[in-house]
Amino acid sequence: MSKVLLVTGGSRGLGAATCINAAKQGYKNICVNYLNNRPRADQVVEQCQKAGANAIAVKADVSNESEVVELYKTIDRELGDVTHLVNSAGIIGPYGRVDEVKAADLLKLWELNITGMFITCREAIKRMSTIHGGKGGAIVNVSSASSRLGGAGVNVSYAASKGAVDSLNWGLAQEVAAEGIRVNSVSPGVIDTEIQPKGRVDKIGPTLPMKRAGEADEVGEAILFLLSEGASYVSGTCISVSGAR
Repeated sequence: MSKVLLVTGGSRGLGAATCINAAKQGYKNICVNYLNNRPRADQVVEQCQKAGANAIAVKADVSNESEVVELYKTIDRELGDVTHLVNSAGIIGPYGRVDEVKAADLLKLWELNITGMFITCREAIKRMSTIHGGKGGAIVNVSSASSRLGGAGVNVSYAASKGAVDSLNWGLAQEVAAEGIRVNSVSPGVIDTEIQPKGRVDKIGPTLPMKRAGEADEVGEAILFLLSEGASYVSGTCISVSGAR
């Protein structure tokens, strides 16, 4: 099966690390999805191409259904049907206690972290599932250690959105297991990427069991394992990449 990999939020952080490492591991067709920063996406594409991949950057807001549909149509046309999907796009806010949260901010969070993931999975299944004429595939959803830690006093809303990801991951894995699709997730802890608030990594890193924050590549390697044939009987699983936290 010719691999076609889509990474949402692929222009930065965990998504970028996954794209670049995938190219180095032999993935030949990679779509780097991005929202606003085309130069960053182009940099990731260039690194993938240097590693031998046919990579493209495609702008799409994955919380917008019509844009996701067009994203997949572009990939169909330029790379072929998606066989491997990594849902990395997401946001963290709003920060604060639950009694300080505004409904409008919650809607933005749900639309991207939950609805967006559902939609991208839906379109992937239409192409991967054997009942739709596909040859199978693999999906990895990026969750967070926050879903079990709770984020009390800081970001309960984000933790709740990732709890929804955990439920989606488990339910979807069972739903499509007989259709040739494996669905897994990774649950990163404190990872040194730009999504972190300024100063948080330096403050929290030394307090963690490993006395440091994680790196994007360390999460990317876990993602690529779950996508690989080495995980051919692994589905419905979440790998914690949190340094024993």
